[in-house]
Order: sequence, then structure tokens, then C-alpha cells
Amino acid sequence: MTQTQTFVVIGAGLAGAKAVEALREKGFDGQIVLIGEEERLPYERPPLSKEFLAGTQSLDDFTVHPADWYRDHRVDLRLGVRAEALDPRAHTVRLADGTTIGYSKLLLATGSRSRRPPIPGSGATGVHYLRSIDDATALDTLLSGPATLAVIGAGWIGLEVTASARQRGATVHVVEAARAPLLRALGPELGEVFAALHRDHDVDLRLGASVAEITTADGAATGLKLGDGSTISADAVLVAVGAQPNLELAEGAGLATADGGVVVDAALRSSDPDIYAVGDIAAAQNPALGARVRTEHWANALKQPAVAAAGMLGRPGEYDELPYFFTDQYDLGMEYVGHAPDYARVVLRGDVAGREFTAFWLDGDNRVLAGMNVNIWEGLDDIKALIGAKTPVDTERLADPGTPVASLVS
Repeated sequence: MTQTQTFVVIGAGLAGAKAVEALREKGFDGQIVLIGEEERLPYERPPLSKEFLAGTQSLDDFTVHPADWYRDHRVDLRLGVRAEALDPRAHTVRLADGTTIGYSKLLLATGSRSRRPPIPGSGATGVHYLRSIDDATALDTLLSGPATLAVIGAGWIGLEVTASARQRGATVHVVEAARAPLLRALGPELGEVFAALHRDHDVDLRLGASVAEITTADGAATGLKLGDGSTISADAVLVAVGAQPNLELAEGAGLATADGGVVVDAALRSSDPDIYAVGDIAAAQNPALGARVRTEHWANALKQPAVAAAGMLGRPGEYDELPYFFTDQYDLGMEYVGHAPDYARVVLRGDVAGREFTAFWLDGDNRVLAGMNVNIWEGLDDIKALIGAKTPVDTERLADPGTPVASLVS
């Protein structure tokens, strides 16, 4: 008699939920265990800083599946419990409640947590981070009345919360160490577009500034003291300085890690053939880019699990999607596709001042590495094709809105 296989998924976020969904859709009939630290059903995280804080969506709107879906699909859902140790040789996972679970194949979808730099005063009441629905609910309560918010960090989370807070009438101060917002993600050229956007909405944006401490009184945050000695008064502080991948299980199990994540091949298989990794923690070989890439984007959590599930079932494929992310801030919506950590120039087409344009990041040979549509909701597939062609483009035609992007693909 063939022994029933048990597949374990650690991490009950979007990636974990999509993984168990994919396993059942692909015909796996064995046991599935989904383990998560939060007591909530798996949910998507992008709305936490946008629609949820804006009051246009509730948790139910971005919960991946209702509770009965897991029951109907025979998923053993273990919520509110942490996976403490992974033993690849024994093929077991030990949970914080003392339970040990054996597995045939295992998927790590442990995601990331908010970075918590050692800023004096960061332990005070009124200091917020944003990673969970509970974090977002605390911010929502703060913004339900007149409030002044100080934000440390002008990355995606910091700026999205800033936009939501301003739209609800809060006064917002943003302090960023870099010379432009979103510098690592977009570079200074496009970072300046977002700086202007927030200043146009009366945000006090301080660039090239450091935080010396979070000021407090009676154990509660009262604002910030900056490196130049100036101060900012605030009712609360949001620390939004990036994410820390949750690699402890992988590292403790001796899996290969690099680039801030678990090293996986194009099939999302780790250095242990029975362990896969997806989402924020996956440093994956991407055939479309010819490089190993780790990105903390929603699209990976949504799409990588299907490829990992196929591999776990002995039908390995390749995850060759280009990195993709999006944001909504005030009346600006954008979609970005590609990967341009190093680029030679940026070419813009359209109305930059009116915030309706496309940006292209090029290498030294005028090949397109990435593209971003701002308030333009078509043509993303043409940008993907242009990136995939990996051939030089005529930059004058690229900048001309009258020249279809598709005509530049050769």
C-alpha cells in the first residue's frame, strides 16, 4: 500500500494560501498542512497601506479564502502557531506548541517582517510598524480623528500610508535619509516625481535627513528629533524602513541562502530537493533575466506558488515572470515591470508634469530593462515584449508618444 504523502506549507499569507490552492487544483490528494503565526485566515497585504486605511475595503475584501474553503479542500489549517525548527534529514517541522509534523515535501512561504532599527525611543507607545492587519487597525484608529503622523522612511509603505493619512485629513511629516523617495526602487529621476506628488498634497517631506531619536513623554511618542537637532511634533510615529526576510527556519535547516533570501532554482526548489521557497524569501534564478533575483512584491506571492506546487508534485516548471509591482497614491496609479538595479539612463514619454506618462530604464546599450506606466492602463504587455527582446532601441522614438511601443520590438 502506498503511504499517503503529507505536504507542509509554512507561512499562511497570500503565498501559502495560493500554494495549497494550487496543490489541490493540480490533483494532489494527500494531506496538506498550512501553518501560520497569525490567528487570521490568510490575507493579502498590499491593501493594508492603501484601501484599508482609505476606508474602501475591509479585511473580508482581501482575505484569500473563507474558512470553509480550507475545510472543503481538506487543508489542515494551523493558525496562531509558529514553526520553530525544520529538520530536513528527519523531514519534520517542530511547532511552538510542541507538535512535530512529518512531511514528504515542504514549501517555505514565511515572508518578511518590518525592519526595526535601533532608534532611541522606538519602544514607546504610539510607535507603529505596518505588516499585519492588527498594525493597520491601530493606524486606522489613530487616523479616525485629527492626527499628526511622523513617518520614518519614504519607501512604498511610508508613502502609501502618507497618502492615505493625508486623504483622511492628517498632518504628515516624512523623514528620509536618501536624497529622493524610492531611490533604490526607481532612482532619482522618478523619485523626484513622487517627491513632487507628496509636496503638492502638503506633506512635509524632509530628504537627506537622519533621525536621532523618537522623542517621548511619559512613555508615549511625541515626535522626532533629527540629526541636525531640529524636532517634529507628532501624535504617533510610523517606522517604515523596509522589510526583513524571515529566514530563520531556512538558515537553521542549513539551506543555501544568498541575496537576502533562500537560494532556489527556476523551479523554486532549494538546495534540499524536498524543500521549495516562494515569495519575499525566494532568491530565485529567473530565466527571463538570466540572473538570480529576490523581490518583495505581491506578484511573486500570487504567482510563484503554482510553479512550486508543480515541482512538489514532480512536474517542475520555470518561474520566468518579470518582476511586477504597483502603487496607488492620491490620484496617481502606476504599474512597473522589469528589473533595473543598475541602469544607464531613463527615457520618459508623455506628460510628466501632468503625471500621465511612461518611463523606461535603459542599460548602456540602450536596451530596455524596465518600464513603468503612470496613470496609463494599457500597453504593459508591449513593455514586457520590449524588455524580453533585449535589443537596442531608438531612444527618440521611444520618447515619442506617437510611436507605438510595439513597433519598437525587434
